[in-house]
Amino acid sequence: MPVLDGRRCNDLHVIDNKMVSARTVLCDLDGVVWLGREPIPGSRDAVARLRASGRRVVFVTNNSVDRLEDHIAALGNIGIRADGDIVSSSIAAAHLIVPGERVLVTGGPGIAQAVERNGGLVVVNDGVVDRGSFDAVIVGLHRDFDYARLAAASRALRDGARLIATNSDSTYPTPQGLEPGGGSIVAAVAAAGERLPTFAGKPHQPMAAAIAALIGEDFDAATTVMVGDRPETDGLMAKRLGCAFALVRTGVLQTGQVVDDDIPVAADLADLAAVAAMIAG
Repeated sequence: MPVLDGRRCNDLHVIDNKMVSARTVLCDLDGVVWLGREPIPGSRDAVARLRASGRRVVFVTNNSVDRLEDHIAALGNIGIRADGDIVSSSIAAAHLIVPGERVLVTGGPGIAQAVERNGGLVVVNDGVVDRGSFDAVIVGLHRDFDYARLAAASRALRDGARLIATNSDSTYPTPQGLEPGGGSIVAAVAAAGERLPTFAGKPHQPMAAAIAALIGEDFDAATTVMVGDRPETDGLMAKRLGCAFALVRTGVLQTGQVVDDDIPVAADLADLAAVAAMIAG
């Protein structure tokens, strides 16, 4: 195990020794476990190593496109069990819906599933939806997003619906580089509909509530670490929860890029494998 003294040791830069006491690991997916569903080298074994040491690993993702079973299947395809250990921004957004509300979903099937499970009445935004009233418009990453869908969402907002955004990430990492994220679409809808969004995913309170609900009474911020590649989402999520933040350099933030001083970093590491080596020994 590397010496935890705040200095660089091989590929580790450890600032806070409490990392080694972590019993629960909250792990981002894109840029930490995989890029475009291609596993980052060492990530699968890192998850196995953490679990073998008796720690719980929960995947916390701002991916709103996929249904819960899609997340489970995709992780299973790379050898990682995830049933019962996933929280997505869709799930967090659905917590903001009151059962019986009529919701215009401008995003992927993951949002529709989460809203229906929470008792909402889903209308998928196909660009030709009826002009009936909506209680809310939920917006997330939507690869079929176009002008007609933008117009439909903005009409609903101007007619009085509230705007809920699954997440604010303007980009997300892929093997080919950064691509537009859900936050870019939210910005367009908010501008056209003249409404300020309520954000659900990391680093906002609805996601914190969803994490606490999944983990239950076992949640203890003092023995939890959030692992992520994006300080403004994963780092601030850790800050909101009151837990440690381990930054990895396999996604959005590359080696050498500086983190803002207002985001506490417990460890600045090369990858998830380095996190597992430090925590699990």
